[in-house]
Amino acid sequence: MAHPVIKFGTDGWRGVIASDFTFENVRTAATAVAAYLHAQKDPAQNPAKGLCIGYDSRFLSEAFARTCAEVVAATGIPVKLAQEITPTPALSYGVRALGAAGGIMITSSHNPCQWNGVKYKAWFGGSGSPAIIAEIESYLGLPVPKAQHAAAIEEVDFIAPYMAAIERFADLNLIAASGFKFGIDSMYGAGRELIAGIFTRLGVDFVQIRGHVDPLFPGINPEPIEPNIRALGEAVVANHCDAGLCTDGDADRIGATDEHGEFVDPHKIFSVLLEWVLKRKGWPGDVTRAFNTTKMLDRICAKYGRRIYEHGIGFKYVVDYMQQQEIVMGGEESGGIGYQRHLPERDGLLNALLLANVMAEEKKTLGQLVADLQAEYGEHQYGRIDLHIPDRLKNAAIARARLLHAGETAFAGMKILRVETLDGVKFYLDNPEAKTKPNAAETWLLLRASGTEPLMRIYSESCSKESVTKLLEAAREFALGS
Repeated sequence: MAHPVIKFGTDGWRGVIASDFTFENVRTAATAVAAYLHAQKDPAQNPAKGLCIGYDSRFLSEAFARTCAEVVAATGIPVKLAQEITPTPALSYGVRALGAAGGIMITSSHNPCQWNGVKYKAWFGGSGSPAIIAEIESYLGLPVPKAQHAAAIEEVDFIAPYMAAIERFADLNLIAASGFKFGIDSMYGAGRELIAGIFTRLGVDFVQIRGHVDPLFPGINPEPIEPNIRALGEAVVANHCDAGLCTDGDADRIGATDEHGEFVDPHKIFSVLLEWVLKRKGWPGDVTRAFNTTKMLDRICAKYGRRIYEHGIGFKYVVDYMQQQEIVMGGEESGGIGYQRHLPERDGLLNALLLANVMAEEKKTLGQLVADLQAEYGEHQYGRIDLHIPDRLKNAAIARARLLHAGETAFAGMKILRVETLDGVKFYLDNPEAKTKPNAAETWLLLRASGTEPLMRIYSESCSKESVTKLLEAAREFALGS
């Protein structure tokens, strides 16, 4: 049944603490998860297998997690509850490694500090599919019978087994021998001290900022993009590092800066990692990417003879592909990148280690790796702006965009060549500048309304930073109706 407040978007339900993210509503969400599991006939989701529950560093996250545990246990489902602040990928790894029926993660990931959320993780160790989420939503507000005796709530360490797994995935000895120095930034979040701990043990030189927990995330949203990542860039330059590695609030997303302190966007990170996986590792499988992600990936896949699948925005679509076929790597615009052979889940900490691994193997700084890709596959520049506008304005802008057709309209003086509407409205544009550059990136612009908040995101990719800026500003004016 529809619930007036609780709505699961691309990756769970998020709300403002004390406004709509209340203990009462968290109990309602947890009850719906319990009802969903009790209704399952699939042996993998047998409620007797229990539910894993984790939480991040946000205000009241631990209390919300304990509330979920009590609600679920009261219906007879045993609970393994994190004993401390835990990264989302560690909780997901625990769900799969322990053979649990599913998992709940209390986090609002990269959102501002006043937000919190509930993510559902399925038995396979990744985000619940759209079908699973829809079924959980159908139980919202419905009662679940209490068991005669509440099931046990056991506190467990999800971090140690997960860290052992990601350490096996990367070549730590190579990183240790590389001589590279790294900046590390966990943005006051759940990734605190974890990469720093590995590097300390290995004797890798590093400098760390924002490595302690602070639920206010002072001065930033814990999302590893500009401008939030600037402090890391400054630390990298001041301390003569070869790269800066950054994870978001729940450590499932990656961000980075090069040795000059310049932001390396998630598209470049995905491209650097994909090139390495296909060239050096030769792991089998195809690739997926979200609708708002760089087309450089398509060029890399073409070179190595891999098929690339484009899908909607949200990591749940990557998970769907990974459940159905062999996918070596999948990802999205916001720094969520996953590997089927590890976990059908985004993992910022693993990707931070792997970036260090690529640098060590190629003997190049992060800036040099990005420059090499731009030289080989053509210059790809990317930008995004977030417009916090009322739903009325947001929906009207998307409706107007849907009325535009190829050949009719121009953005920033560039004619529309074609329109795609897989997730939002995407315009491919005839950019005169592209004709002056070798192997130039396709120029495109995407307008997409958030399904869960009064927010519209505008994305663009082109062959220069200037044309990206020009397009984003033209689209901003269009969205605001001027």
